[in-house]
Amino acid sequence: MNDILLLKQGEIVLKGLNRRVFEDKLVSNVRRRMAHIGKFKIYAAQSTVYVEPLEESADMDAAFEAARQIFGFVAVVRAAACEKTPEAIFETARRYLAGDFARAKSFKVESKRSDKAYPMTSIQVSQTVGGLLSDAFPEVAVDVHDPELTVNIEIRETAAYVHSVPALGAGGMPVGSCGSAVSMLSGGIDSPVSTWMTAKRGVHIIPVHFFSFPYTSELAKQKVIDLAKILAPWCGRMKLEIVPFTHIQEEIRDKCPEEYFTVIMRRFMTRICERIALRDNCGAIVTGESLGQVASQTMQAMAVTQEPVRIPVLRPLVCMDKREIIEIARKIGTFETSILPYEDCCTVFTPRHPRTKPRLEEVREAESPLDVDGLVEEALAHIESVIISK
Repeated sequence: MNDILLLKQGEIVLKGLNRRVFEDKLVSNVRRRMAHIGKFKIYAAQSTVYVEPLEESADMDAAFEAARQIFGFVAVVRAAACEKTPEAIFETARRYLAGDFARAKSFKVESKRSDKAYPMTSIQVSQTVGGLLSDAFPEVAVDVHDPELTVNIEIRETAAYVHSVPALGAGGMPVGSCGSAVSMLSGGIDSPVSTWMTAKRGVHIIPVHFFSFPYTSELAKQKVIDLAKILAPWCGRMKLEIVPFTHIQEEIRDKCPEEYFTVIMRRFMTRICERIALRDNCGAIVTGESLGQVASQTMQAMAVTQEPVRIPVLRPLVCMDKREIIEIARKIGTFETSILPYEDCCTVFTPRHPRTKPRLEEVREAESPLDVDGLVEEALAHIESVIISK
């Protein structure tokens, strides 16, 4: 049986003259993900990427699951290829879907004919193959309105393909097709979700974590590394930048009014992220902020936080509530790790009464005793880089 994956392209099919650039990136991403699974022939045709095993030892189950985590596809299909004759299609469906027929009480056949030169219409293919299958499985009734099993037949240029229900793909755009961004990655629930959502829009991610040892533990740092590893199948290879943040937070604690601790801390984070972004040719900074969720996430606080930088600050979660964010965290597999009880630097020196509507001139005055440039340079000089790959 010629088992094959058909990966159906999503919104890149709407692209114009530059569609080939997006498609090439998509094929490249598939090749990278499949490299550790087995040897495959991977190519694009007719808005589909084909993943064809070149050896029997290729793990098609693993390839199927990997394909579902590659951004850029709306559907992932595991199919059997055969000759484009009704007899060959029927025989392939009879053998390939035997288990599905054993579990179903009703079925129908749906056909799509991409090869317009094929002598039979889609309806004729469905009727012919459906009749043969009905004879082969008399205990399974034909039901064209609400069947338990749908036999899908695709007539393409080089072959016919038989499969049952397609699985949902990850959607979005191919990672790397829309540039790169630095994403603040804490150990909480929100930032892994915002990182994932940005990668879904075709952005290559450089995650940045701010680490305040000994106020936060080595276990807290490992938690963030583990989160990055969970994200890697979706986001691709990443370089996690771990920024030492202890000295900056201690300076803020010692020299700034308590009510401004959080907003000044976040201003340092955006400054450092911008420096990393400019170094690595990134076009934006990504945060996990959600409007009104905490005191530092008011519109006024966000405006003051991003004021020191010139590149865009993206906030994918800004209008989402916590329930929606948690649903995505569960879907992508980060939730259980995010709720492990290891605190991140945002919980260090938390003010008792934070200013929720800070004014820029007041914040500038509050941080004026600090050697801002010197502290930023010190943190950048001691970054620890961790390569996260899948």
